[in-house]
Amino acid sequence: MEQRINIQELEPNAYNAIFGLSKYLDNTSLSKKLRQLIKIRASQINGCAYCIEMHTAEALKIGEAQNRIFALSAWWESPLFSEDERALLAVTDEVTQISNKGLSDNTFQKAREHFSDNEIAQIIIQISEINTWNRIAISTHMQHKS
Repeated sequence: MEQRINIQELEPNAYNAIFGLSKYLDNTSLSKKLRQLIKIRASQINGCAYCIEMHTAEALKIGEAQNRIFALSAWWESPLFSEDERALLAVTDEVTQISNKGLSDNTFQKAREHFSDNEIAQIIIQISEINTWNRIAISTHMQHKS
């Protein structure tokens, strides 16, 4: 598959604005591991190979275990994830698939048991950010530079 267009070159201001959001999220209280779980999981749902490859490599670099990454596509059945991670992943699934039913009250309340309102806001922004990158990568057929 050949890359269709390069949004970074064609619309650098828009690209940099999204990248700025990414940089902002790097400095929030949400841990790197939790942010990578969000990025990988949303990318799995969206079928974004570019982002799955990138964020899996990043997760491994920061010490995430391979078996947890392998189990992420069925996180709800796996004993490898803590209750706070399960809440985070449930929010990720529902916000990524927002047209199904939105973020349910039950999932939101479970998230509130583990995260502050500010952290929930950060989680939702992180999910939105990776979904934006997924849509750019998939629509343009982004390719990793070897």
